Amino acid sequence: MTAPTKAAPRSVGPRTAWVPVLLRSLPVKVTVIVICVLWSVPTFGLLVSSFRPAQAITSTGWWTALLDPLKVGQWTFANYQQVLGGEGIGDSFINSLIVTLPSTVIPITIAAFAAYAFAWIRFPGRGILFAIVVGLLVVPIQMSLVPVLQAYSSLGLNASFLGLWLAHTAFGLPLAIFLLYNYISQLPRDLFESAAIDGASHFQAFTQIVVPLSIPAIGAFAIFQFLWVWNDLLVALVFLGVSEGQRVLPVALYQLVGSRGEAWHVLTAGAFVTMLVPLIVFLLLQRAFIRGILAGSVK
Repeated sequence: MTAPTKAAPRSVGPRTAWVPVLLRSLPVKVTVIVICVLWSVPTFGLLVSSFRPAQAITSTGWWTALLDPLKVGQWTFANYQQVLGGEGIGDSFINSLIVTLPSTVIPITIAAFAAYAFAWIRFPGRGILFAIVVGLLVVPIQMSLVPVLQAYSSLGLNASFLGLWLAHTAFGLPLAIFLLYNYISQLPRDLFESAAIDGASHFQAFTQIVVPLSIPAIGAFAIFQFLWVWNDLLVALVFLGVSEGQRVLPVALYQLVGSRGEAWHVLTAGAFVTMLVPLIVFLLLQRAFIRGILAGSVK
């Protein structure tokens, strides 16, 4: 009597092996797509509305322009011409660049040096100073506006780009030092020991080792700082004022809302001009942003 033979296990074909994986990941993908659509639709609607005449905006929704895009009188460039010309948004755009670029470069440069010093240089009071830096993270900006403004009045820095650069640098330094310290302190010690054996100074170690290896973290914070300064209204309104020759984009848009509260065609064009540069910066540097966010999470 022969023993019963076991049936061979049924092999799963290559076409069906990925089905369970797809089913498990399907809810996550659907959720991500829905979130992206919810975030993108208002921006797309703002873009469409910025090219529509005032009468069309007040009478119909922006989606109606897509139903008959070739209709005469459906699109216009007059909104942007009015915003960039008559409303002075073009000058405010240049002022925002003048404010944002130094206010991004200066704190990152200072914070990188400070983070390296806290991480790899032994000096008296290092722990106390670093604790002060961390403590400044919880101090609201609003608490320091009046003392800083009084100091600016005595130094003659009110309503000047220099004063605004210094303010943004001071407000952004604690977070910049803290983030860069967490990254730089995790670099391998062997690199710095080898550099010291070769006779490299701290400055050489910083410029030739730390900076090239810290590009992801520096790039991530640069995006944070750039977007914060570009969209800032409070600090620019307090330290720079509302004069037409010095106002930045958020201040100009704020005044546009106050004086043209019913002119939605002008507001949509001004709002899209304001958000255009942050969108371009994020899209161009999103890889560096993601690398900086994930830096240190895996080895």
